[in-house]
Formats: sequence, structure tokens, C-alpha cells
Amino acid sequence: MSNTKTHILVFPYPAQGHMLPLLDLTHQLSLQNTFTITIIITPNNLSILNPLLSTHPNTIQTLILPFPSHPNIPPGAENIRHVGNTGNYPFINALSNLQTPIILWFNAHPNPPVALISDFFLGWTQQLATRLSIPRVVFYSSSAFLVAVINFCWSNLLLLQSKEVVEFPELPGKPSFKYEHLPSIVLRYRESDLESEFVRESFISNAASWGSVISTCKALDGRYLDYIRRQFGNSGVYAVSPLGSIRGDGSDVLGWLDQLEEEGSVLYVCFGSQKIMKREQMEALAFGLERSGTKFVWVVKAPSTVEQIADGYGLVPEGFEERVSGRGIVVRGWAPQMAILGHRVVGGFLSHCGWNSVLEAVATGVGILGWPMEADQFVNAKLLVEDKGVAVRVCEGADSVPNPDELGRVISEVMSGDSSQKRRAKLMKEEALGVSSNELNEFVKALKKLGVKEGA
Repeated sequence: MSNTKTHILVFPYPAQGHMLPLLDLTHQLSLQNTFTITIIITPNNLSILNPLLSTHPNTIQTLILPFPSHPNIPPGAENIRHVGNTGNYPFINALSNLQTPIILWFNAHPNPPVALISDFFLGWTQQLATRLSIPRVVFYSSSAFLVAVINFCWSNLLLLQSKEVVEFPELPGKPSFKYEHLPSIVLRYRESDLESEFVRESFISNAASWGSVISTCKALDGRYLDYIRRQFGNSGVYAVSPLGSIRGDGSDVLGWLDQLEEEGSVLYVCFGSQKIMKREQMEALAFGLERSGTKFVWVVKAPSTVEQIADGYGLVPEGFEERVSGRGIVVRGWAPQMAILGHRVVGGFLSHCGWNSVLEAVATGVGILGWPMEADQFVNAKLLVEDKGVAVRVCEGADSVPNPDELGRVISEVMSGDSSQKRRAKLMKEEALGVSSNELNEFVKALKKLGVKEGA
């Protein structure tokens, strides 16, 4: 690595929804040609970096550290997709044991990093940065709305207890949520439990960071961004999404879409990298799509255990694909989501409202049919439906089963012609263009100044 370039250490949290946007930010930093970057990664996550490493072979290096063992994490499981959302508490605690090997690597490095960028689920790295005497930038792979909600929750845990509806009087618009719709990371907290207390302290530590990068944009999240800036003292908060991506686009589904003519007529259906739907949910969704009369692309995640296969998880109903032949296709496994959403014939997205999916919908100007299930998804859905009008809810909850007739009706309503959700989504796409790149430039300038100070 060249000593003339500013060395940045990047520490992603090993969950798809967290890793990918931070890797997209890393890609943007690498394009500046003024940084060298080291990414902390564990062996089983290394392949996720392949597109980035092959694109920037001279700029990005890796610090590969073994994943620390933990009694509640199966051997070989190094990504949340291997264990599901319940794995976050053990993962956060286990990864904190990497502090010592990181310090040893840093002290032995001829050109050590001048700053650390780490995920907001790794708040304990604030203490690591303090020990290394370098500034830490917290990366929020979420909306500013979620940052505001989570910060309020961690600071007011006693107020949450025994309440069916939790109110947030300090936040813009004074939103409220059913207790069970609060972020999963907060709902799992148990007072006096050592791992819970560590997670809580870790999140609270984020407030002490030198700077904050939030994967959002003013058009989508403006009033909450303003609130966060006031909370954090107005400086060092950068909203940088939607970011350009270097993920692959190749897929047969794009060829199928190319053959269609009517712009905005196709519904894309996908529920993220983790959710495997139960038999009843698969049936309701299939019949809803069939009754809607709408063209569609449905991405289905396959079951991962013998029990799930036996119980019919992820099973497309028999005869469905034949009945919708020519009007809809089912994709099993991975699909190039951004390329599909950006296709001229795609106008809607039936989604779990995971934040990466939300941002990709905004960047491509498609309306959203929301089915929030867990994590931050209820918060995101409220922002999309009630604040911005770019979405409509079709179902709520990880175990809920929609009424197929009602689902078909709503799909048809949103997708036929020029619905209000589609119109608003197109407007938001225009509002989002360009603004985030200005904030990214400001963030780059701030990082460069750290390098100058270090070399002075």
C-alpha cells in the first residue's frame, strides 16, 4: 500500500442488509483514488467481497480474522443469514472478541489507518477506535427515522415496558407503534442479561462517534435527517444513498422482461435474503398474484432445513406456474434486483420493506406494496405509507397470511395505470437524484483532512 494515500479501516456487520450498502460506500471511496482501504472480514464472508476486490485490486485489502466461537452460534455460521434475525445478540457479542487481534494488527502496520468506518451494530468499536487513537465513523445501513426510533428506545427502555402502543413525542410527527412493531433488536433486550446489556451499551456508544454516515436521502427521510442532525450537533452527519452498486446483473429474467412492451406494468415480488415463507403464505401470495391479472416476477427463497422442506416452506403451489405462463415467472434463488427494478416495464415492488430494497425502489421510481415482517421493516413501512405515500400495506407480520382476493385487488389497483403510489415514487426518484452525491463529496473531503493531519 502507498503511504501517500489515506488509509481507512472498514468493519462491516455480517448481514446482507448491512454489508452490501457499506461495501457500496467502500466502492465509492475507492473510486476517489486517494484512499487505501482495509476491510475486516471473517473467512466465510470473504466471497461477498469478490466483486469489490476484483474491481479495486490495488486499493482494497482484507484483514481476515477467524470468527470468534460462541455457545449460541453454530460452527461455520458467520453471517446472519445462516441463523436468522435472532442471531444478532450473539453475533454482536462474539464479534467484540476481535478487538485484541485488530489492535495487534494495527500496532504492527507500517501505515496504520487514520479512521475506522464501522456498522451501527458494532457500536463497541467506538471503544476500539479510542484505544487506537483514531476517529470512528458510524455507518447506519438504515433510515434516519430508524436511527431516531432506536436511539429513543435505548434511552427510554422503562417507558416501553407494559405498553401496547409506544409513542415517540420527541420525533417529528410524534409517531407511535404497536409494541411488537418496534425494531427487533430492541424487543430482544432483557434487563440484567449480560449479552443484552452489552448490546444496549454498544448502541449507546454510537452517539460518541466522530461522524455518522446514514444510508438514506433527503427526499425520503428529510425531516428525520434534520432531527438527527440536531441530536448529533448538526455536524458530521452525511446522507449518502442511493449509492451506485457493483453487484452482478446477469439473469434470464431480464430477457423475459425485454420482450414485454407496456411500461410500468410488471410487479416484482421479493422478500429479501432471509425470509422463507410458510406453505399458507406461499399459497395466499400465489393466488393473489393469479387473481390480480398483473404481470409479475416472483423471487422465491428455497427452504434451508429438512424440517422446512417437510412443512412446505417456500413451495410454489402445484399448477400455478402453468396457469400464469406468459404472464408471470418464478425465480428460485438469486435475482439481479436492482436491474429488474430499473427495467422500463417494472412499475411496482411487493416487498418486506427491508431498507436496501426501499432504497432500490426509490432509485428506480417504482411504487411499493409493503408486507413488513420484523427488524426495522415496520418503521420503514410507516415512513413509506404514511409520510411519503409511495407505498400501500398489503399485510403485516412474519406469520400473517393475506386474503388472496383482497391481495389481488390491491395489486391490480396499484399496478393498473397511473396509481398515486407510482406517481409519487417517480417524483421521489427525481428528488433523490444528485443530492446524495453532494453529501458523499463532503464526507470524502472530511476523510481526506484526516489523512492530511496524520501526514503533517
